[in-house]
Amino acid sequence: MTDNDFIAFDRKQAALGQLLFYDKILSGNRNIACATCHHPTLGTGDRLSLGIGEGGEGLGPERTALVDENRIKKRIPRNAPGLWNLGLKDLHTLFHDGRLSIADTYNNGFNSPAEEWLPEGLQSLLAAQAIFPLVAQFEMAGNPKENEIAGAIHDRIDASWPILAKRVRVIPEYGRMFVEAFDHIEKPEQVTIAEIANALAAFQAIEWTSFDSPFDQYLAGDETAFSSDQKRGLDLFYGKANCASCHSGKLMSDQKFHALGLPPFGPGRTRRFDPMVRDVGRMGESDRLEDSYRFRTPMLRNVELTGPYGHNGAYPTLEGIIRHHLDPDEMLQTWSPEKAALPDAPWLEPIDFVVWNDKREMARQVLFRDISPIKLSDEEVSDLVAFLKGLTGTSSVAAPPFGIPDKVPSGLPVDR
Repeated sequence: MTDNDFIAFDRKQAALGQLLFYDKILSGNRNIACATCHHPTLGTGDRLSLGIGEGGEGLGPERTALVDENRIKKRIPRNAPGLWNLGLKDLHTLFHDGRLSIADTYNNGFNSPAEEWLPEGLQSLLAAQAIFPLVAQFEMAGNPKENEIAGAIHDRIDASWPILAKRVRVIPEYGRMFVEAFDHIEKPEQVTIAEIANALAAFQAIEWTSFDSPFDQYLAGDETAFSSDQKRGLDLFYGKANCASCHSGKLMSDQKFHALGLPPFGPGRTRRFDPMVRDVGRMGESDRLEDSYRFRTPMLRNVELTGPYGHNGAYPTLEGIIRHHLDPDEMLQTWSPEKAALPDAPWLEPIDFVVWNDKREMARQVLFRDISPIKLSDEEVSDLVAFLKGLTGTSSVAAPPFGIPDKVPSGLPVDR
């Protein structure tokens, strides 16, 4: 990778996006920010298998679910992905099921859950992605009747974005910053959700660009950047272990969808008419049976920091997810629910492992496999782990360009 592989984002917009990313003003009940589930101290994730969005308190493994009338109604159905290198030019598909992609499906440049109602003016795939957690009931919007954002969403998905935009632009400091950061904005009243999204995208792309790992140094010709076990791991990754058949190219992802047979649990995501508690993966977007239980290949730089692993965070360690790739059916036999990092929520526990205990559904999932068993020794698995740890960057991890702000213009508390 080089700087030329990334979209050039504006730093003034990024500085504005930094404040928005940490500001709970963008949530329906003003109680959760983007950073709550994608925090830099937690590898830009939350270190949970399935997180608690709107209605929780605290960060990461310490996050708790409220138990009063405001308690959460549902766990977040999928693992919070890391935010590394999302400004890459070649990136064309996002979300575990790929429900957002660059396409002309609706004549607006994107195939997205908003379909033809996607706002105009979004300058990148990352900007388009940024607006969807804001209108997700269990992530940031909240439940119906709790606030005007959640209520508007149940009218139509695009009804809430103008309300959020007004919420932000009437704060004097934000209004001034938008005028300064965007050439086409002459007064705060012109600010829409598109400018908010573009600022969020600029911040995330600049803040978490990372291609200075030992692996990158090794590719650049520094033979000393990798240890002997990391070099053996590299040979396995691109050879015998067959990892690069999917984790390929500069992105270390083919951006395609594969069924790995990960242990299923949680509420899952499925088609609207499907009453089952399960996650059908790509099929929920494509509506094609052959896409059942397939999920997007993740990029791997800084993967050491972004556990737990899998679309639902089924494995807490790199070794675990590697061994699952090597023999998914055997690993299913030995996996136990204790491996899932799920914040305590007793009223949700009855459905947490419904799928895991459903023999018929488990039998259906076994029919879909895109990987074949590969035998590796314990030493070879250890070498692969060492190689993956060699993908961890240095400068953007230790000292990102912007960092966590001391305060935000709304005056709401910042998760630190």
